Amino acid sequence: MRVLLICYDNESFIQWFPQGLAYIAATLLKYGHEVEIYAQDIHHYPEEHLTDKLNNEHYDVVGLSFIGGYYEYAKAKKISRAVNESKQRPFYILGGFGPSPEPRYFLKKMNADAIVMGEGEVTIIDLLDALEHKKDLKNVLGIAYKKDDKTFVNPARMLIEDIDSIPMPAYHLFNIEHYRKIRMPECTKTDFIMPVLSGRGCTFTCNFCYRMDKGFRGRSNESIIEEIKFLQKNYRITYISFSDELLMSSIPRTVSLCEDFIKAGLKFKWDCNGRLNYAKPKVLKLMKQAGCVYVNYGIEAFDNQILKNMNKVLTTKQIESGIKATKEAGMAPGYNIIFGNIDETRETLMKGVDFLLKYDKEEELRTIRPVTPYPGSPLYYLAIEKGLLGGIEDFYENKHKNSDLLTCNFTKLSDKEFYQALMDANEILLDNYQARVKQDTKRQLESLYIEHDATFRGFRQT
Repeated sequence: MRVLLICYDNESFIQWFPQGLAYIAATLLKYGHEVEIYAQDIHHYPEEHLTDKLNNEHYDVVGLSFIGGYYEYAKAKKISRAVNESKQRPFYILGGFGPSPEPRYFLKKMNADAIVMGEGEVTIIDLLDALEHKKDLKNVLGIAYKKDDKTFVNPARMLIEDIDSIPMPAYHLFNIEHYRKIRMPECTKTDFIMPVLSGRGCTFTCNFCYRMDKGFRGRSNESIIEEIKFLQKNYRITYISFSDELLMSSIPRTVSLCEDFIKAGLKFKWDCNGRLNYAKPKVLKLMKQAGCVYVNYGIEAFDNQILKNMNKVLTTKQIESGIKATKEAGMAPGYNIIFGNIDETRETLMKGVDFLLKYDKEEELRTIRPVTPYPGSPLYYLAIEKGLLGGIEDFYENKHKNSDLLTCNFTKLSDKEFYQALMDANEILLDNYQARVKQDTKRQLESLYIEHDATFRGFRQT
């Protein structure tokens, strides 16, 4: 079958490589389907361009995958309208974190034909086989679909146990020369960067997080190394951004991966998402030796009761010792803090601010956002239970307007008090960041005019 996969535009200058779509494309190619990528993300095509394309070219299937979020939802509505208005409308499939938790709503709202719920590589092949041979879709596990104006949600599909069996992303279908220009922490201006997925899922269950798969399934070290070598050879990639929810899923796994990077003689920079209860000096030292330059940590709060309320399975003592150990190992830590989880107060917020002022890195601007109860997360269902949210339509059409604005207030503060607390906190962080930028720029002046630094390339050099 002829399939068009849509990379939607999020209005960035350089966008993140669409890994999920690249995995689906590779699987479709493996099973003999014809695949084309519609790069709206790179070319910033208006939706009318997609309608014209579908009017003038024949496709059997068009697919769109997106995550949960106010922007993604609005974009999916526009793209869906463009697909549905086309004269040669293909069979329309949705997938991803966005529609998976509430497929009935998205089938109706986007007027799609089917939704792939959860992991898609096996499901999409079964679905296309059923379409091609005109089989009943009721036997395709892991989908929701419409038939005769009725909506059906089939049983879930088992997760792919051996994720090494999934083909490498179909890089050749994408403009890697564009995507490799994405910037990540601790990269140089001449680094070429690409994301690699070393595993799927996470062993933790924080209350604000929704994921499509339970637990963690890691790829073999050999397959990861093979992909990195491929990217180095074919696209001159010098920096790998591991895009797993949690590469540091355990100490033994992290150690094993780093040791094999070193044994393979791989020379590259990399970053990953880490876990502070696994951030031990010996592990971090090995990560640094293997090329790691940056570890992004989900801290979320710096108060033990709030951490317990969000089921973070982390303590302030572990946070502080892990950050210190990361810095001592010679790597830059990334700090992520949110505000507004169950029973948070202005005082717990200011504990997070004080932590950031004490440990934050000079090159990074860090601000604090309100927590969002994304559909599918425990916090989402709690919001419905408490009457803070009327369900999926209320979330997307009424409440979730921006990631920096309140969707639901789980604190005892009024909304006005909540926003004032957040404004005060971020004003402190912004003032501190700007003061450090000014101080660093003054140091550059001294280096240039007093020490006559000939390596200086100009204040506006990017």
